[in-house]
Amino acid sequence: MLGRKGLVILLTAVAFLVGMGATPLAIQRLSEEYAHPGMPAFDANQEIVKVYGNGGYQRPFVPVVRLPEGQSVTAQKESLGKAFAAVAAVLPKARVVSYADTADPKLVGSDGRTTLGLVFPGTYSDGSPPGGGLGETPDESPVIVKAMTPHLPPGSTVHVTGLDALAPSVDAGGVDVPTKIGIGVLAAVVVLLLVFRSALAFVPLLISVLAIFCSFIVILLLTLVMTVHDVALTTMPLLGLGIAVDYSLLIVARWREEQALGHRGDEAVHRAMAGAGRAVLFSGLAVAIGLVTMVVLPVPFLRSLGIAGMIIAAVSVAVTLTVLPVVLARTGQRLDRRRAGGARFAREARAGRAWSAWARGVVRLRWPAALLTGGLLVALAVTGTRVDLGLPESGSLRTSGSAYEGLTELKEAGIPSGSIVAFDVFVTGDPAPAVEAIRGVEGVSTVLAPDHAAWRRSGTAVVTVLPVAEGGSAAGEATISAVRAAVPANARVGGNAAQSMDFRSQTYGAFPWMLAMIALVTFVMLARAFRSLLLPLKAIALNLLSLGAVIGTMVLLWQYGWGTKELLDIHPTGSIGEFVPLTIFAFLYGLSMDYEVFILARMREEYDRSGSTAHAVIEGVGRTGRLVTSAALILFISFAALAMTPELDVKVFASGLALGIALDATLIRAILVPAVVAMMGRWNWWLPGWAARLLRVEPSPARPEDEHVRPAVPEPVH
Repeated sequence: MLGRKGLVILLTAVAFLVGMGATPLAIQRLSEEYAHPGMPAFDANQEIVKVYGNGGYQRPFVPVVRLPEGQSVTAQKESLGKAFAAVAAVLPKARVVSYADTADPKLVGSDGRTTLGLVFPGTYSDGSPPGGGLGETPDESPVIVKAMTPHLPPGSTVHVTGLDALAPSVDAGGVDVPTKIGIGVLAAVVVLLLVFRSALAFVPLLISVLAIFCSFIVILLLTLVMTVHDVALTTMPLLGLGIAVDYSLLIVARWREEQALGHRGDEAVHRAMAGAGRAVLFSGLAVAIGLVTMVVLPVPFLRSLGIAGMIIAAVSVAVTLTVLPVVLARTGQRLDRRRAGGARFAREARAGRAWSAWARGVVRLRWPAALLTGGLLVALAVTGTRVDLGLPESGSLRTSGSAYEGLTELKEAGIPSGSIVAFDVFVTGDPAPAVEAIRGVEGVSTVLAPDHAAWRRSGTAVVTVLPVAEGGSAAGEATISAVRAAVPANARVGGNAAQSMDFRSQTYGAFPWMLAMIALVTFVMLARAFRSLLLPLKAIALNLLSLGAVIGTMVLLWQYGWGTKELLDIHPTGSIGEFVPLTIFAFLYGLSMDYEVFILARMREEYDRSGSTAHAVIEGVGRTGRLVTSAALILFISFAALAMTPELDVKVFASGLALGIALDATLIRAILVPAVVAMMGRWNWWLPGWAARLLRVEPSPARPEDEHVRPAVPEPVH
């Protein structure tokens, strides 16, 4: 590339301009549909919404009416009918059912004056379509209460409950992507200025911006042949900011080191690329391998998430390895001119003193460091095995407010809480056999199937099942499975909980095999990169331990609520979204391996130079500690900013990524990696001849350790 600097600059300018033009076009073509084709409950829900315009995946709002003392539901059937008819009038797309329509005694409490109804609003009063994440749907409670109150006897109360009404309050305005990106860019600028202390700090940002715009060119081309979800709009800028800056940071720092050793011009760039370019290439492959998990899944929005991540990783590698060397060769010294003089780049000639001292301490105390840190991570990983991927249960949501009061009234009246998570069954033809079969299922409170146009259309019927237990509980899921087994062939079970169950079964069923495949590919790649059999095994094991610890931390934060209110100003939900562990794994596996490759590649280089594992660890951490920490800090701030978004699902996902980056950069890379490498000694670097032939690299015998630590680099040239 250095021989064609002019051509590279010209092509870069063209790519940047084309990328700027392609970005708005690509954004317009992104899909907002969260489809799950091939999943039985999803297909049933789609049919329900298509024919009836409501229900299906949509969770009902549940008005709970408590009549005054001396009044009874049976005596006030007419007024209740008028009240619920008023709801149907103000929500014309809604499907509304109550005791007035069905005379079903299961809708009346044991006190005789408490009753509930179901409102599937369909298109919400603000025009939003059915569906949406928990707590992200428009709150129809005020509309429902206002419509019902005039028709009820004086002294009656109406409280609207349901999972969405009970969910933590969030602003449905969506993710403010520009603001989150702006925070990430500002964080990157501050961190890079602290690292480089010159205008050179803006070079990694330049590479990052170029990589992001070029990635949107690829996204635009993909939208011509496939559906790409709009999650790419959030993923690519934030991930690109982190990855491209990571890669640029590594190469620019190595270039400054070569400058400090007296190499100038193209020679310094060549040496920097020979030392760090290979690590960047293998890091990009590591990110891509981790994201393969989502690309092969039959879930379009997850596939788009994986594809977007792979694209930004690949483009970041390409731009870093082609454009950055030219930038450094042409303008590097001028951008760093504030460091002129005899001491120019002197600090880069030596490993960082603080990180080297830290590494010496870890090497000296490697056994206690490994045991304490590993023990903590194992404890978190064990906690992660208790992760609940189902729907939240009402007991884990709001404990005050009108929705909570409605739920309390239901329970006091002896009406099971499963009524608030009623689910639909789509029936083709006569619904009577399906209704009869469902009524006989243990765990079903009642079945509603009024002979009304809102429930029967075009030769189909929708049947609503009120279970005893909530769908997020084991008993609730068992009821759904039993209903599925009981219904005839012309009936298909839909609903929010059933779709969640299908998603988990389809995406996590083959996950262990997929994980084994990814680990195998990663092992081969890293064995070639490090010329070692044990280092790749250690890297994979520590990565999996790190990921398990992140899931455990998420369980503590979101299931058990440890610090959720204090850190994120939101009530915990008692469960974690079914897609969260999978997406966290895909992103963190690659990003964590990114840092692992940076550190171990430098350790391998120092070991080949000195023959001492202790020296390799100290020098490797000393050389890369500041870079890895800086890169991790940029990513952490970016994901932490995204975690401040109002959307609950995004908040959970982004907080997991931020926590994962923090755990990985501190406990794993700063303590456990150097401690374990120091413990393994010469066996870190062992690659027997037969394995070397298979991998097509030079063998690496486990030679005796050279305990004499020699200087890794010559003194800087003045």
